[in-house]
Formats: sequence, structure tokens, C-alpha cells
Amino acid sequence: MSLTREQIAQRAAQEIESGFYVNLGIGIPTLVANYIPADKHVVLQSENGLLGIGPYPREAEIDPELINAGKETITMIPGSSLFSSAESFAMIRGGHINLSILGGMEVSARGDLANWVVPGKMVKGPGGAMDLVNGAKRVVVIMDHCSKDGAPKIVKNCTLPLTGKQVVHRIITDLAVIDVTARGLELKEIAPGSTLADLRQATGAELIVDPGLKRIEV
Repeated sequence: MSLTREQIAQRAAQEIESGFYVNLGIGIPTLVANYIPADKHVVLQSENGLLGIGPYPREAEIDPELINAGKETITMIPGSSLFSSAESFAMIRGGHINLSILGGMEVSARGDLANWVVPGKMVKGPGGAMDLVNGAKRVVVIMDHCSKDGAPKIVKNCTLPLTGKQVVHRIITDLAVIDVTARGLELKEIAPGSTLADLRQATGAELIVDPGLKRIEV
């Protein structure tokens, strides 16, 4: 049984520690903001010049001028600040972001990430992804384990244009939690109801099974 998008976001929220400055990418990563425990002091950063993003707004709270980098309406926590995108990217490039949680189209066995373009399809540009994968201290990719046509998104070598080489530390999908290590891809957690055989079939690269393998808890 695979996790829902919301459950993937819930599991990703467990990667965030109190005191972290965190950037959330477009797509499933934006849902992570809804699952950060209230007892954790976390500051979310957005490339368009925001520090201190809160959960998605209720209908009565919507402000059309208050948006994240994905142009979605957001809320702000007490102490938030607004500034230029130049200052925002200076934070990223200066190594001040503890964790970046991004979506992915492909991740290779070496931790290469492709997440910004599919050749032949319209795209607005790479956004801040290339800066984030090189500037953030830790990069976690969250995505579906397979594409809509059933092809593995975790592969031996990426076939799509790269966002960054050897930049991913951890992959969280609807089927598993996998770490990128010097030895290769190490399976740390598996979704409830999924088998190791199913997971290997859905993965386009070799997996090393952690002796302490456990079920994903959300």
C-alpha cells in the first residue's frame, strides 16, 4: 500500500528540527508546512522574499498579495519578514538554509537530481532549485516512487536534464525512505503493506537494505 501525498508530507515533516531554516519546493513539499509540530520553532523561507511562512490560509485568511514561490496563497507567522528576492537568494547561496525539501522527476543512485524540465514540454524555468541543491546544508527529495506511466523515478542514471550532481541526501516516496550513501542507495523505511520484492521492482537502481529496516510511521 502506498502513502498519500499528505502522508508523504507528514513523513517529510519529521526531517525538520527545531531551530531550522527550511525551504519547501513546489508541489508535495508545500504541504509539509501543515504538519510541522507546534512545539518546534521552525522558520520557512521562500525564494520570492519571505521568511516565516505559516500553514495554508483558511478562506477568511486569504490575502491574494501574500504568496509563496509557487504562487500559492500563504499565511505568515509572528516575526515574519519580507524582502527582495536578491536577499533571499543570498541566504540560500550563503549556506544559511538548514534543509531544502524539493520535488523530483528523477533521482540517480549517486544522488543526482532532475526536477526542473522535461525536454519538449513548456517550462517557466528552474526557479531556485539549482541554487537550493547547492546552497542548502541538507537536501531531501519527496515524490511518487514511479511516474504516472509506472516507470521508476529512482534510477541508476538520470535521463532528464540535471538540477544538480550528487546533491540529494534522502529520498522519501509513497513507498519508501531511502538514503544516498557512499555505498549506494540504502533503504531505511518501507511503506506499510509494501514488500521488499515490490519495492525492488519499482526501483530502477540497486538497493542496500538497512539491517534496522522499519515501517514508515506517519
